[in-house]
Amino acid sequence: MGKLERITVTMPEEMAAKMRAAVEAGEYATTSEIVREALRDWSDEQQRREAENAAMRAILDKARAGKRYTADEVFARVHERIDEIAARKADGPVA
Repeated sequence: MGKLERITVTMPEEMAAKMRAAVEAGEYATTSEIVREALRDWSDEQQRREAENAAMRAILDKARAGKRYTADEVFARVHERIDEIAARKADGPVA
């Protein structure tokens, strides 16, 4: 670990009590260790969210660069697909 910096954190009594109990139970060596773990988890979550956002931006960019369809074109294609599916079901085996 690099150079350490002391930071004061204010929290509800219940949260501080939980941290002290975890230390007393031997789950952590110090309350600072708990805070560092929480901050690592938070940082990992921030990175995961940013990666998801970047992936979504890439999908949107790809969609925006693609062909555009009017609502009438979209609905016409949907109706065609519905008719295709209905025709297949009608031609299927008879019980």
